[in-house]
This record gives sequence, C-alpha cells and structure tokens, in this order.
Amino acid sequence: MTDNTPLQDQIAYYEARAAEYDQWHRREGRYYRGEEHRRAWLAELDTVREEIVRSEPRGRALELACGTGLWTGLIAESVDSVVAADSSLEALAINRARTQGRYVQFVQADLFTWRPHRKFDFVFFGFWISHVPEDQFDDFWRFIADVLEPDGRVFLVDSLWAPDSSAVDHAAPARRGIVERKLNDGRTFEIVKVFHEPAALERRLSEAGFSGRIRTTPRFFYYGCLFNERQQLTPM
Repeated sequence: MTDNTPLQDQIAYYEARAAEYDQWHRREGRYYRGEEHRRAWLAELDTVREEIVRSEPRGRALELACGTGLWTGLIAESVDSVVAADSSLEALAINRARTQGRYVQFVQADLFTWRPHRKFDFVFFGFWISHVPEDQFDDFWRFIADVLEPDGRVFLVDSLWAPDSSAVDHAAPARRGIVERKLNDGRTFEIVKVFHEPAALERRLSEAGFSGRIRTTPRFFYYGCLFNERQQLTPM
C-alpha cells in the first residue's frame, strides 16, 4: 500500500477496541446473533483449539498480534517460552493479566516493521493474516521464513467470509480491501480486511515454500499448520 493511513487507522482501532475485543470472541453485545449462532461459533473455536494442541507447539514460540490473550495461554502450556507481540498496549495489559504465572515476554511493536533477534520453533497468529495488505503478503511470509527454525512450524487461524460473523451494526463486508469498523461508543475506523479463500491461500503459500493443508470449520474459520520446505532443505 502506498498510503499507510488504513494501517495507522487499523493500529488505532485495535488499541481503542482492546477492552471490548472479547465480546466478539464470546458473541456478546453487538456480536450476539442468537443462541444457535453462538453455540456454533464457540464449538468451532473449540475445534481450532484442539487443532492447535494437535500441532504440538514446542520450544520457543512467537505469537504475532497476540491481542488480549485468547490463544496465548493455550500456547504457553506446551512450549518453553512465548514472545507475544502486538501493537496495542491496552491489549497487552489484558493479556498479561490473563496469562499470569506462565513464561511470556510481551512486546509492543508495529508488526509491519518489527523484527525479533532470534528464531522460533513455533509461530502462531490468530486473525492476523486477514489484516495484512495484499501488497505486503509476500514480505510478511518472507519474515515468517526468516524467524522460523528449520524444523519449526507455523499455525494460523482466521475468518472465513461470513456476513454474520461481524457485529450486527456492521455492513456485510467485501471479500477484500478496506472495511469500516465501529466501536461500542460509535467511533468508526477503516482497516484492512482480506478474506482469503482457503484453497487459493494454500496454493499461494505453497509457492512461497510453505507446505501444509488449510482446513475449515463448517461456517466461520480456516486454519492450518505449515512447514517451510525450502528452509528444511537448506544444508546446515
């Protein structure tokens, strides 16, 4: 993107939204669309959690866009350490309180420019790849390849295109581009939102050197555990 205003607005939005972010996750407030919808949503999130555990996180872990800690504690249960990075100080504070007693190092950073000074055995990001602009997609995956140990793995989860997954007062989203998002107090922001089609995303990642299946839950999410084939083939 030549104009980075949407990215700046995106950072401001998630900082302002931190205190109410979990309402989206729990299907409360403006995100409540009835009990059937809520039960289906939560059941599909449970499926994703089970798949994260099945992917066997280990060693040193990096979580990008860690937010309020909805995934951080789960990852921390089976790894030696976690570096959890996010642009929002408010979200990091909520995460820190939620994950007390686990070894997590929190980093406040612009994820489009920040680079850690180590490699990781497990890299995780939930609901982040959809906020990476199309023209930064390849650079982002080069960054992932750079920070991943040769035998490391990446786990991602994000949203399928589903008009009923957002707040009731949000317009039905386009499949890619800039969308308007509203807070409980009525303030609006413009953010990047790309609803990747799972099969196309799998092919694109394969071209970038990452192998693995992108799978879906019935309605709301896609997820995948990936390996960097090119890195694994690099002579030591």
